[in-house]
Amino acid sequence: MPSISSGSPETLEFLRKRRSHPSVTMSEPGPDQAQIEDILTIAARVPDHGKLAPWRFVVYRAEQGSKIGAWLADRYEQKAGPLDADQREKELTRFTRAPVVIGVVSKAGTHPKIPVWEQQLSAGAVCMNLVTAAAASGFVSQWLTEWYSFDVEAAAYLGAEEGEQFAGFVHIGTASQPPVERPRPNLSELISNWTEAE
Repeated sequence: MPSISSGSPETLEFLRKRRSHPSVTMSEPGPDQAQIEDILTIAARVPDHGKLAPWRFVVYRAEQGSKIGAWLADRYEQKAGPLDADQREKELTRFTRAPVVIGVVSKAGTHPKIPVWEQQLSAGAVCMNLVTAAAASGFVSQWLTEWYSFDVEAAAYLGAEEGEQFAGFVHIGTASQPPVERPRPNLSELISNWTEAE
């Protein structure tokens, strides 16, 4: 009989310590093409009821970031009115902070057996796998949505097709400073044991 695995303490410790890094603190290098493909291969290994693959990826390079930022600044100004210098700089640099940004697009749609919600959850699992794979590959990452995920025109400019929406944008690079740990949830407040209602 095959032996029962005792697990991997190293993997568990890695998962206990994994955390996001703000994209504004990232620097070069980012993953090369082979590393990107490996990270995305791992990202795609998620629960996927019906094997629909209801998601896809869009890769953005830092050298494209200035063009994207200029468009986003103009679009945000259309929505919100004149931008002050700080806000304009924020929009201009959205896609230049990290060497690589991966957009995860949800393609969830009506299916006779598989609810849209399940398909959307699968896209969320892809995002989580992506940030974990990036960390395991020696990089830091941050999963963001931001206003342009939910603006139809901006999402279309960034590559979403009709009926699609962005589950998020994962920024990947190298840490330029140690991360600051954030408070974590108190599990005692989040766990309950089911009991049959009387």
